[in-house]
Amino acid sequence: MKITELNKGLLPEGEVKRELIWLDAAESVFTVHGVFYDASQGQYVRMPQSVADATSGMVSGLNRSTSGGRIKFRTDSKCIAIHAVMFNNDELHHTAQMEHGFDLCTQNSFYSRSTFAYGLVPGGTMRRSFSASYATDGEMADFTLHLPTNGKLYKLYIGLNPDAELLSPTPYKHEKPIVFYGSSITQGSCASRPANIYEAIISRHLDTDFVNLGFGGSCLGEKAVVDYIASLDMSVFVCDHNAPNAEYLSKTHLPIYHAVREKHPELPIVFTSAPNIMPDYTWHIPRREVIRATYDTAVAEGDRNVYFIDGESFFDIEDRDMCTVDTCHPNDLGMLLIAKKMIPVLDGILNKR
Repeated sequence: MKITELNKGLLPEGEVKRELIWLDAAESVFTVHGVFYDASQGQYVRMPQSVADATSGMVSGLNRSTSGGRIKFRTDSKCIAIHAVMFNNDELHHTAQMEHGFDLCTQNSFYSRSTFAYGLVPGGTMRRSFSASYATDGEMADFTLHLPTNGKLYKLYIGLNPDAELLSPTPYKHEKPIVFYGSSITQGSCASRPANIYEAIISRHLDTDFVNLGFGGSCLGEKAVVDYIASLDMSVFVCDHNAPNAEYLSKTHLPIYHAVREKHPELPIVFTSAPNIMPDYTWHIPRREVIRATYDTAVAEGDRNVYFIDGESFFDIEDRDMCTVDTCHPNDLGMLLIAKKMIPVLDGILNKR
């Protein structure tokens, strides 16, 4: 429909392009994926805040980060602008593009899949909100706006030309999401921008929806979050290696599998171990053995819909030192290599169903 038909006279506070028509991303024909707007919290979250609060203080806070969140729409507007109301503590732990930036990806007649078009990033003076825009060629196309990996987003407005059309986006080929549960690596640290987390790369290659439930240092298998995951309608469940140590993981990993399998007898479940960052690093080995033991137990119990991806295979041996920012968290290269190892497995699962 024409943008003018959706015009509610909305004009966000701050410096915005007044010649555009502004729409609330949570209230229009945009589709929201991987997050949802919680009116009681006044911000976007990845799972119900009551679940996060019942899990741990760390998860309670990290749940408000929008990693994996996406806004999809289809338009021929020659300008796509955003006005984001966000929290800024002025102390960036990573880059502004990673913490507060948005990635705009597009799919049109030139591309067979969604491809990065532009980064919408705040300037150094951003306190409570910022605006940014991108000039398109005016061709009708699908757009995906990837939300910040670490940022806390209170409101998001999208500005489009008054003479443009805004349509519902082309649905994902695989509309039922893959759900990822895990560590800071799963959450997306330290990809340089939100569309470069490995789940987003997988999503673009396989044209699949996903939910990112990665919580840095806080993927501890608590009952509240495991029960929530088990309640979700998903195409695949991917569970990684995070825990304080192998002893802790040995007490939680198999119960996570059993809790999800009880609710989803036919669901494909994928276990992944940590990337082996350097050949002489051995910290990951005891945890890998725990994860492998869960897989072996599942198979011994008669489960034929479980998969194990060894993190040892993620990075090329010769260039492992180039794949992280700190010998732990993958950079863009590391994220890409993880995605490329997981894509064939997930592609086979999705196309078998």
